[in-house]
Amino acid sequence: MEERTAGPSAGGGSRTGRNLPAAIGVGAGLAASVLITLYTVKELFLLVLVAAVGVGVVELVRAFATRGIRVPAVPILVGLAAMQAAAYWGGGSWLLGTFVAFAFGLLVWRMFAGGTDGYVRDATASVFILFYPPLLAGFAALLLAPPDGNDRVVVFIAVTVASDIGGYAAGVLFGRHPMSLISPKKTWEGFGGSVVACTLVGTWLVTWLLGGEWWQGALIGALAAALATVGDLVESMIKRDLGIKDLGTILPGHGGLMDRLDSLVSTLVPVWLLLALFI
Repeated sequence: MEERTAGPSAGGGSRTGRNLPAAIGVGAGLAASVLITLYTVKELFLLVLVAAVGVGVVELVRAFATRGIRVPAVPILVGLAAMQAAAYWGGGSWLLGTFVAFAFGLLVWRMFAGGTDGYVRDATASVFILFYPPLLAGFAALLLAPPDGNDRVVVFIAVTVASDIGGYAAGVLFGRHPMSLISPKKTWEGFGGSVVACTLVGTWLVTWLLGGEWWQGALIGALAAALATVGDLVESMIKRDLGIKDLGTILPGHGGLMDRLDSLVSTLVPVWLLLALFI
């Protein structure tokens, strides 16, 4: 999620030009769906996960198609569902094995779907989209699998969302110094806000929900802030290369699903690893 530097209103509901009420409403709805599924029948969260990431996959497939890159959505969506099930019920080895099987399947699929012209380009893009975000999302299923998996998922999502909110607020209020030419609206002041917000939320939730040490939560939060920012920049690179502003428009005030998933998938694996080590 890009934070914006302070400036005049651009016709939206806020100084940043975003429809802020719509963005808040959509965010609240997504949070409710996550919490309800996690704390009722937590396997239902896998359906929410597959649905959200599936929309993100379709957005990426359509975006790649604007540059003539042909990626088959159906086998990747089937692979997405299979990887989540494999990770939740089988563990990390099954997740990796399922990814490799579907990656090879995509190479074979493309071999019979479009001839030799552009084979390497299309096959490479297909495996890339199978990795980003479906394989990375599989680590959310690994987070969910232990008895306290619902609390682990809440910690992961909360620290990442805190990065977005803290960075957005600090960027709007204090942002003056751009971090990168890749995403000039992202500022060092906004990054500082992300670090502070993530560290505080990580410290609170890791100690409260998981019984960990305060420094473990602070470390998870600080790492999440850094990697969420990297995830935003990675997606910015993809969009700049494809020549598009947003990958989708399904979420009012936010853009597409991938515009929300970028920071989540980039923080997921390290947060899973640290929670596995600490808790």
